[in-house]
Amino acid sequence: MEHRTICGTEVPPLGMGCWAIGGPFWEGSQPLGWGVVDDEESTAALRRAVDLGVVLFDTADVYGAGHSERVIAKAIGKYRDEILIATKWGNVFDESTRRITAQDAGPDHVRRAVEASLRRLDTDRIDLYQLHLADASRQEAMALREVLEELVAEGKIRSYGWSTDDPDRPTAMAGPHYGAVQHEVNVLSDAPRMFAVVEEHGWASLNRGPLAMGLLSAKYTADTRIGGEDVRGEAPVWVKYFRDGRPDSTWLERRDAVRDILTSGGRTLAQGALAWLWARSPRTVPIPGFRTVAQVEENAGALAHGPLTAVQVHEMDTVLGRAR
Repeated sequence: MEHRTICGTEVPPLGMGCWAIGGPFWEGSQPLGWGVVDDEESTAALRRAVDLGVVLFDTADVYGAGHSERVIAKAIGKYRDEILIATKWGNVFDESTRRITAQDAGPDHVRRAVEASLRRLDTDRIDLYQLHLADASRQEAMALREVLEELVAEGKIRSYGWSTDDPDRPTAMAGPHYGAVQHEVNVLSDAPRMFAVVEEHGWASLNRGPLAMGLLSAKYTADTRIGGEDVRGEAPVWVKYFRDGRPDSTWLERRDAVRDILTSGGRTLAQGALAWLWARSPRTVPIPGFRTVAQVEENAGALAHGPLTAVQVHEMDTVLGRAR
């Protein structure tokens, strides 16, 4: 497997997304977490990921209203010089109630947010600092470049990026130490315009939702029901793969149409989904979420199989009606 470059560092082409291990949090009455978590299992899973050669861990200050960052610090802080930590800012939240109270894309908030994340992560620097407001304007992004470059010069961050699905936005923030775009992409939802942008500029492509929020695994069927404090149970409009606590039937059908290709060569369904991303672009770094040691082991196991072939990618594009 070819490595990728993030923050000037060569890393394996797989990270771990730490949204789910943050536990419950809300915006108003809308749950945005993945339900109750077991911190001991999260800790074991994080350490197992390091054992398996994963070095990139992506989180956000708002995940669990700071809880995800704290768990990472306690679980793998002793490996700090061996790993890369990516986190995000932009949401204002109350840690005591675990609720988002506002959004702030202003330069002053960046400094407050970075100091808070550094304390929770118990570290002196953040390797990749990402704007978490996908729809912030280009003007707001341009106003952030100077303070982000100052934070680089001060050693508090090493590089910065933007979590957005709009390929027209990232260039507005792109100063000298801009390094990555985090965007949604998976075998069911390609992102050709975004890939063109990251490849043109030489950025890393951090792949959010590489397993379609779990749909690209064998666990979810038409009979699956999700409820409670899971974001997929009362899904907001941007959670397109689940509706009313159930996997969306259209997306299930599309997944099953390419199942045989994805599971070729002894791969699991999830491993095949990661293999598609590695074949899709030399810039991809999928960051699948996890809650258990077993999920980390399955995701990391995809590295041994490598990417799908160009023939397989074309075959899937044909099946899914997007052959180029």
